[in-house]
Amino acid sequence: MEHFNPKLAAWLSKAPSTEAGLNNIQIPGKSTNLVWQNRYREPTRYELELVSQLERAFAEGITELASLVAALNQWGLRNEAGEAWSCASFQDEMARLGY
Repeated sequence: MEHFNPKLAAWLSKAPSTEAGLNNIQIPGKSTNLVWQNRYREPTRYELELVSQLERAFAEGITELASLVAALNQWGLRNEAGEAWSCASFQDEMARLGY
């Protein structure tokens, strides 16, 4: 099973593809069902740990940005550069990961 959609990487460019739809016609019953259709690659270990800690925070009822950032720092989760979180760096990271 694919854990990401390899065809998405070609669509990440800001310029339209000149090959849109090329070799993408699906024959009923013969196409592969991609579970992770919206991923162009597998998540990194860092991204998986961030998701795990965000789920933990939400399960504990943390919903405000400042409280979330404080909890991530208290639990020892650092950003990808190894630095403590700030509200601004967390928002920047969410924008980057959300593309």
